[in-house]
Amino acid sequence: AFSYCNSLTSINIPNSVTNIEQMAFKGCSSLSSINIPESVTSIEQMAFYACTSLTSINIPKSATVIDSQAFSYCNSLTSINIPNSVTYIGSEAFSECSSLASITIPGGITRIETQTFFNCSSLTSISIPEGVTSIEPVAFSRCSSLTAINIPNSVTTIGTEAFSECESLTSVVLGSGITNLG
Repeated sequence: AFSYCNSLTSINIPNSVTNIEQMAFKGCSSLSSINIPESVTSIEQMAFYACTSLTSINIPKSATVIDSQAFSYCNSLTSINIPNSVTYIGSEAFSECSSLASITIPGGITRIETQTFFNCSSLTSISIPEGVTSIEPVAFSRCSSLTAINIPNSVTTIGTEAFSECESLTSVVLGSGITNLG
């Protein structure tokens, strides 16, 4: 709908919108402000991909899905509020968000998908809730500022290279449920 509208700086989405579909704002490099209404339940693949001026975003409490690459390469994004209503965050959803410093994963998430937070180099802390059962391959790879991680007892699988190149990582607490380490 608005892909590569490079001069677009802000947008107010009306309450009639229930889904922000694939690539809706992809590459809107000047978009710094967006209001996502409570009517939105789904943010689809690449919806805000490479919105490089976007600094913060609030996901509405009505949202249940943040799909693959929804916010990939939003490298000015410093904060994001993800409500507990979100039960699925797709692969690479926040990959290459190099300014993102912290994030709380909602309690309804059961899998942290492949490359979800890949190369989030400013990420210093992450909270993984009890209920997550799987951390997929390369999920937090290259999060070079991450210093500590606490894996809850519900996690049974940590995929290959899930925390590779996390060179500042000094403390890891593994839960008692781990049966597979990649």
